[in-house]
Amino acid sequence: MEKFKVNKTYKEINEKIKKGRAVVVTAEEIIDIVEKNGEVEAARKVDVVTTGTFSPMCSSGAFLNFGHTSPKIRASKVWLNDVPAYGGIAAVDCYIGATEVIEDDPLNRVYPGEFNYGGGHVLEDLVAGNVIRLRLEGYGTDCYPARKYEKNITINDLRDATLFNPRNAYQNYNCAVNMSDKTIYTYMGVLRPRMANANYATSGQLSPLFNDPYYKTIGMGTRIFLGGAHGYVAWHGTQHNPHVPRGENGVPKEGAGTIAAIGNLKEMSPDWLVGASILGYGVSLYVGIGIPIPILNEEMVRYTAVRDEDIYAQVYDYGMDYPNGVAKSLGEVSYKELRSGSIELDGKKIATAPLSSYYKAREIAHILKEWIEKRDFLLGEPQQFLPSNS
Repeated sequence: MEKFKVNKTYKEINEKIKKGRAVVVTAEEIIDIVEKNGEVEAARKVDVVTTGTFSPMCSSGAFLNFGHTSPKIRASKVWLNDVPAYGGIAAVDCYIGATEVIEDDPLNRVYPGEFNYGGGHVLEDLVAGNVIRLRLEGYGTDCYPARKYEKNITINDLRDATLFNPRNAYQNYNCAVNMSDKTIYTYMGVLRPRMANANYATSGQLSPLFNDPYYKTIGMGTRIFLGGAHGYVAWHGTQHNPHVPRGENGVPKEGAGTIAAIGNLKEMSPDWLVGASILGYGVSLYVGIGIPIPILNEEMVRYTAVRDEDIYAQVYDYGMDYPNGVAKSLGEVSYKELRSGSIELDGKKIATAPLSSYYKAREIAHILKEWIEKRDFLLGEPQQFLPSNS
């Protein structure tokens, strides 16, 4: 076991939080602290580093229980504001996915489709307290005789509303360009022909999993900022893959880890759960997530001091290669370059734009910092860590 000069426990840090003595800084602030004081002294001084990201996260949705009707119905088909939800769970339970599109949407038959409303918008409307039209159909049984039911509801009429997102907070992601001769419409946004622009995701040095690249403090039971409320890491997310090329600092150079996140939808805010319409592609949900990183030792402070210039993404062609399953990187670029507004590839200067909001990510990190400083948020010690190759 590696010996550290600084050793703290979750219990010790939580005791300091309870007494209002914990030193909490954001993932931006820790960079200068480490540069000025060194890793060991910074680890002694700082107890928690807060992170943040605000980005479209397609693999999101909510389990809803709308309570029994009179007469009772086994709701095998469910719609909320005409957006289909999955009813194959129980009589009055459903799951609505962020990317489900409203019925009768022309989709891409009118190209590029606008996708004005879908599951992500329903979730935003729910947390905003807006009225939702609930529509149910069943096939009729002796115990559940009703076959149809409709009612206007708000989130307060739901017995339970649990946000459960199978894949959030992707650890790194592609930078997308289009090498074809026509404009294309993708989940990475509109990409103009002949590499006229490049789009990227994640909040770089603020992004949660960049600040703990080997998931040494993140796992089942980690308490997080989720949609403006307290939430938890429930499991590793779908497509979680720690076995990818990494830099000397441990940071993956392509998509790697993910988390599954859970929380009480009734406590969340439309500031941090926002429905998204992606031209020519579909609907999604912007999700705000922040993870506190406990500074248990100098290794953790080293990870949290990562800078944009030390984080790299791969550039992929979404015009031909990506849709055909060809995983051929055109090159790699740092997040410092991406955030500068342009990158150079094959001698060509290409304008860049983010899908995620760095401004909102910074805001999340500061809110989480305030929660901890006000003793409103204790660290959750993971019961099982995310799978890692470390």
